[in-house]
Amino acid sequence: MRTLVIIPTYNERESLPGALERTRQAVPDADVLVADDNSPDGTGAVADAAAARDDQVHVLHRPGKQGLGRAYVAGFQWALERGYELVVEMDADGSHRPEQLPDLLARAQRPDAPELVIGSRWVPGGAVVNWPRHRELLSRGANTYVRLALGLPVRDATAGFRVFRADVLAALPLEEIESQGYCFQVDMTWRVHRAGGRVAEVPISFVERAEGVSKMSRSIITEALVRTTVWGLSHRTRQLAGLLGRR
Repeated sequence: MRTLVIIPTYNERESLPGALERTRQAVPDADVLVADDNSPDGTGAVADAAAARDDQVHVLHRPGKQGLGRAYVAGFQWALERGYELVVEMDADGSHRPEQLPDLLARAQRPDAPELVIGSRWVPGGAVVNWPRHRELLSRGANTYVRLALGLPVRDATAGFRVFRADVLAALPLEEIESQGYCFQVDMTWRVHRAGGRVAEVPISFVERAEGVSKMSRSIITEALVRTTVWGLSHRTRQLAGLLGRR
């Protein structure tokens, strides 16, 4: 199946070459799209140089830093316009191991393939490497809250290493998505689930980035908490209304 790996970048000059090389080696039949938000450190030029050497590497230059969610939505639209069948999300910083991508793609291409495959840290066999204890507690706590608030049967809804079937992306109102950061991953998982799509999780090992600076911030955490709470209240209100209506 025609596959596109989307790698959003902002100041990833140091880590991008290794990410591209490892991805091309791990999945040589897949194309790669670097969606760069006009990185001040010259990441876009590094991506252009890679694309000049390899016709399976493409670059989407965006006008400025607009957030992870908008970068991925632009990448999704680019993929849909060109007829890709599977669309992958993957970070440029090395935390997502390209060598594990074949496992995700294999699950996405089985006869009983779900609409979304998530590379999960919190299912049996999943792991995190070199993470401080507070980061692990934050991630586990956030995902527990998502499951309870939304009734979402997913252990790692905030994970950013994932494979979408293009047909499910085409059916979603991508232009309406405003969430950013880790909230974007919850948002997309929730939308696929509400649309009747199936979600499967494949265990991965998530590695703390060795280069560059983490994009995690207080505002990202706050956005995820507020939006998830609003979605959860709306979801539970509809459930309650349905129960009362049947009575």
